[in-house]
Amino acid sequence: MHSLNSNMNKTSNEYLSMAMLTIRNLDDEVKRRLRRRAAKHGCSMEEEARQILRQALSGKTPEKGLASRIHQRVMDTTGGLELELPARSQPRPAPDFSGGSA
Repeated sequence: MHSLNSNMNKTSNEYLSMAMLTIRNLDDEVKRRLRRRAAKHGCSMEEEARQILRQALSGKTPEKGLASRIHQRVMDTTGGLELELPARSQPRPAPDFSGGSA
């Protein structure tokens, strides 16, 4: 948990070098989701926002999901596959729901 305890070791010079950011016009739903996410992680909304910004701006790409890893393995193994697309046919006429003769 990142709380005041982790900040107590900082010197006053470290606090002076930290930037502040104010976010205006934040949608209520975004704020609600941030509050829930912070509660889930056991930290303040401010700390959760810092973590989100650090992760988003770290340059690290998130771990790929299972489907992406399977796709990559198939592409690496087979070199990909070019499929020939079938020729398009004319669409069927729309059904007549006007109640005329059946």
